[in-house]
Amino acid sequence: MSYKEKYEQWCTDLIFDEATKEELQGIAGEEKEIEDRFYKDLSFGTGGLRGVIGAGTNRMNVYTVTKATQGLANYIRKQGGEEKGVAIAFDSRNMSVEFSEQAALCLNANGIRTYRFETLRPTPELSFALRELGCIAGIVITASHNPSEYNGYKVYWEDGAQITAPKDKEIIAEVNAVTDFADIRMMGRAEAEEKGLFRVIGQEIDDRYMEELKKLVLSPESIRKMADSLKIVYTPLHGTGNLPVRRVLRELGFTNVQVVPEQELPDGNFSTVSYPNPEDPKAFALALKLAEKTDADLVLATDPDADRLGVYAKDAKTGSYIPFTGNMSGLLIAEYELSVRKELGKLPKNGALVKTIVSSDMADGIAKEYGVEVIEVLTGFKYIGEQIKFFEETGSHEYLFGYEESYGCLVGTHARDKDAVVAVMALCEAAAYYKEKGLTLWDQMLKIYQKYGYYKEDLVSITMKGVDGAERIQKILEDMRKEPLKKIGAYEVAALRDYEADTRLELASGKVTPTGLPKSNVLYYELEGGAWCCVRPSGTEPKVKFYMGVKERSLDAAEKALEGLKDAMREIVK
Repeated sequence: MSYKEKYEQWCTDLIFDEATKEELQGIAGEEKEIEDRFYKDLSFGTGGLRGVIGAGTNRMNVYTVTKATQGLANYIRKQGGEEKGVAIAFDSRNMSVEFSEQAALCLNANGIRTYRFETLRPTPELSFALRELGCIAGIVITASHNPSEYNGYKVYWEDGAQITAPKDKEIIAEVNAVTDFADIRMMGRAEAEEKGLFRVIGQEIDDRYMEELKKLVLSPESIRKMADSLKIVYTPLHGTGNLPVRRVLRELGFTNVQVVPEQELPDGNFSTVSYPNPEDPKAFALALKLAEKTDADLVLATDPDADRLGVYAKDAKTGSYIPFTGNMSGLLIAEYELSVRKELGKLPKNGALVKTIVSSDMADGIAKEYGVEVIEVLTGFKYIGEQIKFFEETGSHEYLFGYEESYGCLVGTHARDKDAVVAVMALCEAAAYYKEKGLTLWDQMLKIYQKYGYYKEDLVSITMKGVDGAERIQKILEDMRKEPLKKIGAYEVAALRDYEADTRLELASGKVTPTGLPKSNVLYYELEGGAWCCVRPSGTEPKVKFYMGVKERSLDAAEKALEGLKDAMREIVK
């Protein structure tokens, strides 16, 4: 069926409600818009769905959401998981409430019990809740840090992590097998509640989640001594972090916490910020203004589903606020956690630090310092969560810390996804610990650079929307495979890893070995002098991403080298 035929079907078929038809009739004659909405089905990838909210097969709406849920229900029934049930959470985005309820009622109509949070909750709390409740799966309605026009649908399995192989492919096959919207089963909420299928959860899970977080504190005495003097500014960016972040800090004793009032309450339009992403400096404008007014030590921001944390720390010497990349904050927490565990005699012999292939190589130096093994996984925190499951199954390692460059990390194993609530807790604990020693977090970051080397990393994302954009992204990767780069900027390529082909080619010797990781559309260039570059399409946005890192003898030299690499990568896709 062509995109025009699909459009006509949605405008006329009795399956679709009047509001949907009215929206589509409003774009009659706008061929590009119609094509973009209907040229494909919104793909259910290994992380679930993500797309622009609106009517159409390539949009997030109740029809595409329940179609995906029907496929998931079919899979759960084949696994015999109806009685275990599915936990469901949602964030502050537009339509999150509606999508989460419709997903629950679709599962209920298939005889599957659901446990839906009463109000918005962070993604990591969903990961925690589904394991606490013994569910077979979990769903989070969120588009994470995407702009306000987006929403999404993420699926978790009973280990608490997002779905990975082979279940991801099996669930995708079930979702793709639902080709007719008439095959979607639905049930009214009153009937579902009467049958005990639709259940509401809330405070009791919040309390258990908080208790698990507080068990992870290593330096309670430092918190007790410094909690009143440590000044913290925090913004939830209109998302789910507000209540849990404030609660955990309050219960640990931090009294000097200021929340940005304009961004405190949930708002699906994110009216004070165009892009609710703590990676974006613009998202910190109001928080930094409040920090300067209150002379704060720390400025923190969590994204709408509270799994990512952005950080600024005050430089006591200049009075300015220094932005921390996701690598910097992750490495600072890693150094704190491992060094204090060593002080306390709590470092296990088989400890593991897990990082992704695009995260800073400084992690290897930190792990070596404390006798911990580094395990590297593909991009995506689900692969870090998967490692925790493997450790538990085999007893091979004890998980200590995991992080990725995109502002996500996890202390503890209460969740199996990145957790900005526990990251806030750990970072504020570290700030108290170092403040007791007369150090700011920026002072400590400089000490870490002096100890391990001046590593700097960055990311260049190029947006390519629509049909043409998707084709161009694919062609960029194809061209780079056809003619492998031998030099990037000032750096010679020492080796090329092609994760799609599962090969690592050493350019000098021609030796080829496997990467040892699952197949993925990723190219990774090992460069001379410890530098590197990596290219991959985004799994959640219409972007191609270029990651890169360098190691130099000073911050200035590292920043200069990094800018050269960024310029060289931009030239490649001109």
